[in-house]
Amino acid sequence: MASQEIETLASALARLPGLGPRSARRAVLWLVKRRETALVQLVEALAQVQGKLVECGSCGNVDTRNPCAICADPRRDARSLCVVEDVADLWALDRAKLFTGRYHVLGGRLSALDGVRPEDLSIGQLIARVSAGGIDEVVLAMNATLEGQTTAHYIAERLEGLPVRLTQLAHGLPVGGELDYLDEGTLAQALRARRPVG
Repeated sequence: MASQEIETLASALARLPGLGPRSARRAVLWLVKRRETALVQLVEALAQVQGKLVECGSCGNVDTRNPCAICADPRRDARSLCVVEDVADLWALDRAKLFTGRYHVLGGRLSALDGVRPEDLSIGQLIARVSAGGIDEVVLAMNATLEGQTTAHYIAERLEGLPVRLTQLAHGLPVGGELDYLDEGTLAQALRARRPVG
């Protein structure tokens, strides 16, 4: 058995998404073996970020400054706004470097089962941003789940009548996906969204 401090570190790491107790122990062993380099760097990076994390007052992103680096970037197209459920979705889309506009993080998705109502999300702030003008397109980038699509539909209804073009991410076959491994919902969406060849 390891010391209480090492077990506490392993328990803390095990609470991270994607890491269970065994993976956390392996990560701790790796850090201990490289304590002069990797462990020290990790501790310093955590200490630097810990006191500086803030939520962007404009979009809801998490950064060390407000407004965040994306909202403060003058090269971003302020006329195009991509609405996402969570900060992780924003980071995934931005990492792809395909969207050059700005973002709006809802902080979740509508869910009757979980008791998440429109008031629990930043939908009101989104409507205010769009109503203020200067936005030509709103891209609804909700996850392809029942709750995600319900949220997108609700937002589309709330934005109805405002002079803005609403678009939604396409859903369907993943690149490199094989038909026999896909679920019926994905196949149905791909068939509904089919387009002409050529």
